Amino acid sequence: MSESPLLGIGFGLAAASSWGAGDFCGGLASKRTHVYGVVILSQLVGLGLLILLALLLAEPVPAHTDILWAGLAGLAGTVGLVALYRGLATGPMGVVAPVAAVTSVILPLIFGAFLEGIPAWSQLLGFGLALCAVWLITRPGPGGGSRFQARALALPLLAGLGFGVFFILIDHVSASAVLWPLAAARAASVLVLLVVVLLTRQRAKPAESQIPLILMSGLFDTGGNALYALAARAGRLDIAAVLSSLYPAVTVVLARLILKEQLSRQQGLGLALAMIAVILIAS
Repeated sequence: MSESPLLGIGFGLAAASSWGAGDFCGGLASKRTHVYGVVILSQLVGLGLLILLALLLAEPVPAHTDILWAGLAGLAGTVGLVALYRGLATGPMGVVAPVAAVTSVILPLIFGAFLEGIPAWSQLLGFGLALCAVWLITRPGPGGGSRFQARALALPLLAGLGFGVFFILIDHVSASAVLWPLAAARAASVLVLLVVVLLTRQRAKPAESQIPLILMSGLFDTGGNALYALAARAGRLDIAAVLSSLYPAVTVVLARLILKEQLSRQQGLGLALAMIAVILIAS
């Protein structure tokens, strides 16, 4: 795919929307059933969907090196996803979501600066505003969350690092294929999770009542990964990573529409900053 900044921006925002919806579904399901069951079933759904699309679109099978990069990316993404869902299920969402999102873009930003050069000053300003927006959007309002504890950082930091490494590794896959590498990433993820469950004897069977949410989580998460891969190929890696990291905004909006949660003033400010950041990054 040839480089197209505007197309990359569009794919990045679409990835954020898909990931935000997936996190809303997966986080809600993880509060009610076992996190390993949520992740394994959602990854299996994604794997099946990716293989089906790859066959229908007759996408060529990539080289072995691409499969290897994708598998490594899948392992990193699995660590991030398990840590995120467990963090959302057990900790204050106002801490887990922003720390994971901000951490996830730090590594790609540094990596992209070394490989592709320092972005323009307006884009750098947009990056800064985007990171501020992620923090404001997901912070709890007055009296809306439990007291912050340093140990609550462990899971969101691990989630952010896992996602950040995924962003970097998936960008190494050849631009000639998207679906097969992502399927390879999902296959590696499922295999590792099954091994972990068997070795540690974790309960992994999800509650039947949560299966619809888990299926939706798998569909949205897979869509987000595919859209992010397209964004990284159509534009800059760092821009794709920052725009994709705006996914907490979608989770907040869904919570407002579906769960009738109220937006605080700082969340509203965060959403406004996110829009300004998008304009600056696109300039």
